[in-house]
Amino acid sequence: MQEWEEIPNIDLFSDGGAEPNPGKGGFGVILSYKGRSKEFYQGYQLTTNNRMELMGVIFGLEQLKTKSNVEVYTDSKYVVNGITKGWAEKWKKNNWYRKKNAKAVNSDLWEQLLNIIAKHQVNFNWVKGHDGHIENEKCDQLANKALNSNNLLEDQGYEPSGVIEEQPNETFKSTNLSSKNKILNEGDSCRKCNTTVIKKTPKSKKVKPDQTYYFEYYLFCPTCKTMYFVEEAKREISQQNNLF
Repeated sequence: MQEWEEIPNIDLFSDGGAEPNPGKGGFGVILSYKGRSKEFYQGYQLTTNNRMELMGVIFGLEQLKTKSNVEVYTDSKYVVNGITKGWAEKWKKNNWYRKKNAKAVNSDLWEQLLNIIAKHQVNFNWVKGHDGHIENEKCDQLANKALNSNNLLEDQGYEPSGVIEEQPNETFKSTNLSSKNKILNEGDSCRKCNTTVIKKTPKSKKVKPDQTYYFEYYLFCPTCKTMYFVEEAKREISQQNNLF
């Protein structure tokens, strides 16, 4: 049986994001071992910030060919707290419900992450984003490169609902892209590809017990699949609301 001293020590740095959120996304990963490092990145047509944060860590761990002692570094408190505070394990035991009648978001990726960290010795570390951390800054650059590439995959586990899913201590961020004119109305030009956006109604209007608002519609680019959520479509939820 392999002794603990023989298990390689790996540093895994990861970052991910979507622009807008939801929208085109990407993650960047650096694996470091004995002074040597490898870089990875991948972009997706339509996804979210948190899915990219999770997917980056999962992808990095999947590259390891043998049981390893892994230090994970990410600026996502969503990912770190989900593991270190036991949220993901609790959701799994509850059949992926956070609360009664409230499904856990991104359960497909949380399950993948739990399964793969069980194969290694993994410790999660939070680092402050955009604060001069060399590897974190590089992963951010890789994530931006990924979402701006021509090789965008479909995030098959993500199904847009038009409802903003809120998680405890969930942090949202945007990638470092130059700002452009806001998309406010049907007929405006997509910020990504300049195609005229159309109005779409979400397929699902499931609302959590503690949710305070939802989006009645969103603006959608039929060419690059980017989604835009606008304030005009935001609807407050009252106790008398029987639409759901």
